[in-house]
Amino acid sequence: MKYSICVSGAAAGETVDQSFRLAERLGVAVAKSGHILTTGATVGLPFYAARAAHLAGGMSIGFSPASSLREHINKYRLPIGMFDYINFTGLNYAGRDVYLVQSSDALVTVGGRFGSLHEFATAIELNMPCGVLTKSGGTADLIEDLMNKIGQTHHHMVVFDSNPESLIEKIIKMLDKHNQGVDVKDSIKHWFMSDPPTRAG
Repeated sequence: MKYSICVSGAAAGETVDQSFRLAERLGVAVAKSGHILTTGATVGLPFYAARAAHLAGGMSIGFSPASSLREHINKYRLPIGMFDYINFTGLNYAGRDVYLVQSSDALVTVGGRFGSLHEFATAIELNMPCGVLTKSGGTADLIEDLMNKIGQTHHHMVVFDSNPESLIEKIIKMLDKHNQGVDVKDSIKHWFMSDPPTRAG
């Protein structure tokens, strides 16, 4: 079973300059673990994670706010080339964020601004495993204090670590535990994988 792990981070600003190497390490860690990296198909920290995963031989899927390749490049001025597949959602940025999170199995926040906070809040509301890369600046360094102040009850779904590789390991362990008891191999015996029924009459 391959998990889709979303790397969420700032598209611009101080945390990009500060933490792009950390984002690259996250991308490589996801690729080397054999799982799938998902991002918002954007610039900044998600770009560095996606490119690093691609160069490391991993699978990278981007979720674009645009409705087409033309719009992705000409209107939003977003990158291509490091994605195995781009899902053109046509949902603009806010809608894309929700769709991206819902299409992933876990979320990892590095650096970040309000968009990253939106994606984290969405993941928490979905009771999704979340990783926060501390000491990466921006949103990532504010989340724990924010959760404590608002009395967030989903603490058990969030792990914090300042080491990218260790953080990805923790997320995968959470996903393994979350999916314990799901027999993927046995699913081939289910009715939906059997030969098609013959038509009567």
